[in-house]
Amino acid sequence: MSKMQETIKLSGFNNLTKILSFNFYDFCIAMNESQKQEYINYIHSKYCAKNIGQIARNVCEIIEANILSETVQDYEPVGASTMTLMSDLKGGGNWEVGSQGKAAVSMHLDKSHITTHTYPDASDPEGICTFRLDLDVATCGEIIPLKALNYMFEVFECDVVYIDYVVRGYTRLANGKKIYNDHYFNSIQDFIKKETLDLYQFRQDINIAHDNIWQTKLMIKAMGPENYLLDPNDRNHPDIDHKMSLLNQEMREVFHLN
Repeated sequence: MSKMQETIKLSGFNNLTKILSFNFYDFCIAMNESQKQEYINYIHSKYCAKNIGQIARNVCEIIEANILSETVQDYEPVGASTMTLMSDLKGGGNWEVGSQGKAAVSMHLDKSHITTHTYPDASDPEGICTFRLDLDVATCGEIIPLKALNYMFEVFECDVVYIDYVVRGYTRLANGKKIYNDHYFNSIQDFIKKETLDLYQFRQDINIAHDNIWQTKLMIKAMGPENYLLDPNDRNHPDIDHKMSLLNQEMREVFHLN
């Protein structure tokens, strides 16, 4: 990670808004209608509102945020959403942001939130099932959402990943000068473990630091059919090569390689 700047002394409330969007796709091959339903049931169970609500709570703990309120909602026939309102853990007084964006004392905030939405799809006639989850963290003040990225990779099954990060607004130093970012880095990938990045064959990285815009896109390395089948015995299915070709095409299209 690049060397951070020296301590920045702010005056009063930090008006910067930091928005992290973590979007991932999971893929599966269903050989028949029964397996399509099996996959949907699996997604509905693993990523129900209760479970993704717990993931949001864990993110709050990692980024050192206090949960103010939560809402969770499952949908019929599939899908779920959650919303978690949060604030900085500490409260009161003026404060300083250190070399890694860590504040010694912060203002109490209740303008921050996490939302999650799920999008299962088993309607493809060829049986290529997909599941997308969008997790968005919008914060202000001390909180740095990027600190939660490694946890997200650990808890989710990420075949294709989009990560966007933007910082908006400005805050002021003690001398009145405006600043437009209170932590400095080269790339979103600076916050992701190397062993995680090594799992992906396609890695695109867009860094427009002067506009406080960053994006990283990842697509998993080629894997065998056993990683995408509901029934391991289907590895010997006469259509497996065709299905794997369709799966790879679907991934490439989602990644926008085609």
